[in-house]
Amino acid sequence: PWTEAEFTALLSDPLIFAVTTGEPLAGFALGRAVAGEAELLTLAVAPHMRRQGRARELLVAFEGRAVDAGATDAFLEVAADNSAAIALYTTAGWTERGLRKGYFQQQDGVRVDALVLGKALAPN
Repeated sequence: PWTEAEFTALLSDPLIFAVTTGEPLAGFALGRAVAGEAELLTLAVAPHMRRQGRARELLVAFEGRAVDAGATDAFLEVAADNSAAIALYTTAGWTERGLRKGYFQQQDGVRVDALVLGKALAPN
């Protein structure tokens, strides 16, 4: 989980961009684009708004904003045990590019591997 201070710092960085969905806010994604590459930092959908296609909307919006920022390639890290997120990304054309052992630490202290997924971005 990210702290309020971490979000505040991210949002003050000119390379960071946010996309949102829903009215009222149903979800958001934060990304960063630099030197032709974009990183999806986080994607979140409110629990009561899940299973309605909001995450897919956010992913498409992230990819569009990344292309607008000059990115031709994108990557993200996802917990290897997060099957729902992995299914979302792979059905959207993201493929596995690597593995980071013990990358994420859960609240109980257990470390979880991260899959590094990537996608070539098509110009708009």
